[in-house]
Formats: sequence, C-alpha cells, structure tokens
Amino acid sequence: MATTARRQGPDSGWFTSSFSNNGNQCVEVRITDEQVYVRDSKFQATPETPHPTIAVPTTLWTTFLHCLLLGSPHPTVSAHVTPDGSATLRHAGTTLEFTAEEWTAFVAGVRENEFAVVG
Repeated sequence: MATTARRQGPDSGWFTSSFSNNGNQCVEVRITDEQVYVRDSKFQATPETPHPTIAVPTTLWTTFLHCLLLGSPHPTVSAHVTPDGSATLRHAGTTLEFTAEEWTAFVAGVRENEFAVVG
C-alpha cells in the first residue's frame, strides 16, 4: 500500500506517519543531513519549556529502525514497548513516552519506509 507521510507545514521539516490520526498525538520526526530528530506532538512547548527532543545521528537511524522492526535492542537508542503497546524511547538522557496508538502508527510508518534516511 502506498502511503504519504504527513508534513507539518511547508517549512517546518517535521512530519508524522501517514498512519497517524493527524491530531496532536503523534511521533514527529525531522530528518536533516546529520541528525534525525524525534519528539512527541502532544507535548505543548513554550519558550520556557521547549519540546524534549531526541537527536540520533543519521548514521545510526537506519540501524535503529531495523532493530525496532526486529524487536532487537539498539546499542544507543532504547525503545521499550510495554504489554499495552505504549512505548518509551530513550537516547542521550532524553526520554519520550508514547501511547499505544502513537507508537503503532509510527511503527506502521517505519514498515512503509516513511522514515527512511535517503542519501
């Protein structure tokens, strides 16, 4: 099935899985040449409290996604999925918590290569 990831605006660079409900409860990703950034859209950022964001070097991102699909641990980025399907993502001192619905949509997008680093 062909899908298109939903971009958050023409200039923001942040996008979510096409399997997300397009609301404010999504795993958001932004891919640059050097890093892949991950954040939780349900977190309401302010100037005093910016979005907690995980930054993964692009050189590690593809391996992380592969490990995620296999259910294998990644040596640097930790993804713990609970029996109810919710997930905790940890990297370099930052922790993000996602609901089962958010995580399921993200993983479905991973399976469809929506978050692949092209380069």
